[in-house]
Amino acid sequence: MRALATWCVRHRLIVVLIWLAAFLGATFASAAVGTNYTSSFSLPHTESTEALNLLKSSAPQASGDTERIVFEVPAGSTVQDPAVKARIEEMLAKVAKLPRVATPISPYSPAGARQISPDGRIAFAEVNFTTSAFNVTDKEAQRFVATAVTADGGKVHVAVSGQIAEQANRPSIGGTLPGVILAGIVLLLVFGSLFAMALPILSALASLGTAIGVIGLISNVFHMPSFAVQLVLLIGLGVGVDYALFIVTRHRQGLVAGREVEDSIAMAVDTSGRAVLFAGIIVCIALLGMFALGVSFLYGLAVAASLGVAFTMIAALTLLPALLSFIGPRVMSRKQKRRLAEQGPTIVGAGSTGFWPRWADFIRRRPLLPALLAFLIVVILALPFFSMRLGHSDQGNDPSSTTTRQAYDMLARGFGPGFNGPLQLVAVAHNDAQNVAITQAFNDVAKQANVAEVVQAPPLPDKTTPGASVRVAIVYPKSAPQDVATTSLIEKLRSTTLPAATAGTGATVLVGGVTAIFVDFANVLGAKLPLFIGLVVLVSFLLLAIVFRSLLVPLTAAVMNLLSIGAAFGILTAVFQRGWAGSIFGVTRPGPIETFIPVMMFAILFGLSMDYEVFLLSRIHEEWQRTGDNTTAVRNGLAATGKTITAAALIMILVFGSFILGGVQVIKEFGLGLAAGIAVDAVLIRMAIVPAVMLMIGKANWWFPRWLDKLLPRLSVEPDEGDIDLGDGAEVPPAPPAATPVG
Repeated sequence: MRALATWCVRHRLIVVLIWLAAFLGATFASAAVGTNYTSSFSLPHTESTEALNLLKSSAPQASGDTERIVFEVPAGSTVQDPAVKARIEEMLAKVAKLPRVATPISPYSPAGARQISPDGRIAFAEVNFTTSAFNVTDKEAQRFVATAVTADGGKVHVAVSGQIAEQANRPSIGGTLPGVILAGIVLLLVFGSLFAMALPILSALASLGTAIGVIGLISNVFHMPSFAVQLVLLIGLGVGVDYALFIVTRHRQGLVAGREVEDSIAMAVDTSGRAVLFAGIIVCIALLGMFALGVSFLYGLAVAASLGVAFTMIAALTLLPALLSFIGPRVMSRKQKRRLAEQGPTIVGAGSTGFWPRWADFIRRRPLLPALLAFLIVVILALPFFSMRLGHSDQGNDPSSTTTRQAYDMLARGFGPGFNGPLQLVAVAHNDAQNVAITQAFNDVAKQANVAEVVQAPPLPDKTTPGASVRVAIVYPKSAPQDVATTSLIEKLRSTTLPAATAGTGATVLVGGVTAIFVDFANVLGAKLPLFIGLVVLVSFLLLAIVFRSLLVPLTAAVMNLLSIGAAFGILTAVFQRGWAGSIFGVTRPGPIETFIPVMMFAILFGLSMDYEVFLLSRIHEEWQRTGDNTTAVRNGLAATGKTITAAALIMILVFGSFILGGVQVIKEFGLGLAAGIAVDAVLIRMAIVPAVMLMIGKANWWFPRWLDKLLPRLSVEPDEGDIDLGDGAEVPPAPPAATPVG
């Protein structure tokens, strides 16, 4: 690492030009080739997938996605007015000519008679696509919506609902600029230097710009959802600034301790840079671990997020040292320069003045009290997590300016909320007895308390079995798609109603449709989540054991990470599911937590928590190697890193929290969950519980069986002992270096 940093410093112009070329090349290449963001969604061995596959093979004309073009006229008018009818039919003729679109079912046709509301003011046209929504590109989705809303105007308001229409919503990235501004303010307050403030942000933005260009190119060959870019910005901005902050802080400490610029940068990268490298690898491992879940929808998110983290990590280890060498001592604040000139070299964190040295001394004297108080707070915050319900937030949570939200509200007003998430019943009848049983099953479903209406489609010939017919019915629940009642209805139909109606006939009626797909998605991820968590925790435990040659240190880290993540999930559940303080965060309709968010949040938070853990532990371990005294090591490590970790956490909290300002529900959930998790982890876990537990455990922290020490390879986040320097240029001696300690 020292050699890499030295090369980057001595060839700083080349390094900057390489990054500039990478940024411009990726950006222009992405613009020239174009992006192709689509979602790949496959849930093998689930009933909703079986229903879809059955339609694809037996009745492909009925297997595509169904969208609704909804329109409304003001009071005193009806959709039957000749001018309105002409306007809508002209638009539907244009929609019918679009790629992948089958013939739309107009509310003015005999087949669409049910598509006009009882008061005559709201109606919808059903648009059947020849493929599923997950095979439609964002560009195609945007063209479809743009064509549909050409009829909007005058006294006709037109909007579109459905999964393809959802793809056409352009997610706001409004949290990026506020996040950058807030991060800059915190950095300026922490560093007291404009140059020191600008470099972490510049490094993060350069790497993120490059990463987004690369991700845009990859989207042409790898399925990635459209909000992947926003997620990468959210994660990468926080992580990138954090990584740079760690290295800049260590470099400034080196300068304050009297080191030359090049030597100080090399030592910063050789110490904090190693921690950044290790932490970044763990974040990427945690993200890529989502491949183990076997859900294709998550693959693109995992690749995009890990690329964002990898680029910011590489920039912190290469671009940042080059930029630091350009500005030299100007990275120090005026106060630091004046103190260096007046008092000479000083060692940050070794004395007893300042808040963090005093806090470290307090933890050393009374470790039990802060540990218990912090643990109690974490447990209280985590309690709502045990009632978390996974599901899919329906389009009634979209921003009011989006076409999907407007269509949702119109459908709910005109027909009831269940029309926004119909279920699909699919079956194949091979004989008359099965036909009768399937018809009876459809009729029994219509009698269920939470069913508003069941519409049976005419039988379709089975293309795979001569003489058989495919039976399809659309079920409109009374409850909204995201409601518990809708999930309960699906479970009841599958377990009781449908099997009872077809018993003894050999017929099987499957429950499918988009709403059922998301219910199955929640069930699949819920079942696989423990395996995923166990895999990530095990890998991180092994890596920490290899690095720190300890069993208790990685065990403590794993338990603490799980505690902070549990608290984050608890806060997320309280706000978005229970609606506590929902108005503050723009939650107007409490509902389930988006199905994939716990998986994504666990991967991200576990990795980010490990950032702080590695940064803290590497400094403690460095002190342990120097002194051989656990109490001194923990105290000095906490005193030296407390300010940096909490400042880095504050930046992440502000960056993540700023994304709550965006209108997309899933990004809001990510923003709040990650901000809350980082706050708990940095303040309660790393600054109180971890050092207190390590102090109470004592030297046993560093116990490692000899046979295991010989078996495992060696990997270190610190330089060799002979290279460790605390800041005054001398190698590590038995006694502390001769420099004035400061807080």
